[in-house]
Amino acid sequence: MAITASTTLTRHLGELGLRVGSRLTVIQPAAGRSGLLVYFQGQRLAMSDDIAAQLQVQSVAATTNQPTVSLADLPVHRHAVVATIAGRPELRRRLMDMGLTRGTLIELRQVAPLGDPLELAVRGYKLSLRKAEAAVIQVAEVEA
Repeated sequence: MAITASTTLTRHLGELGLRVGSRLTVIQPAAGRSGLLVYFQGQRLAMSDDIAAQLQVQSVAATTNQPTVSLADLPVHRHAVVATIAGRPELRRRLMDMGLTRGTLIELRQVAPLGDPLELAVRGYKLSLRKAEAAVIQVAEVEA
């Protein structure tokens, strides 16, 4: 999800938990005077047509047809959705326990000066991974 609104509205939506890159479910699209109804973080939120017009929502299914790249090769400050996790079963389990599951939105925040480790933004927290661990994760880039 992307927001093209004033800083006041962006801040207000952020306080509600709706930020750029948030995953949500559209229950009722904005049509006429009924407004937009979305479900996210276990709650429903209704928005006027004016506010709904300032949100850009992308289907997670739309990212499944995009070519994938290794997370280790993702450019800094780019957003992506996890497509697959390869590697040893122990490593896969550990990565999934840290919140890296298929369909999860991530952002590569920064890379250490020598290229290792990588800092990610995942599910509202920061996560550092070694480059070798990031290499087993295939992601599809998305616009944020």
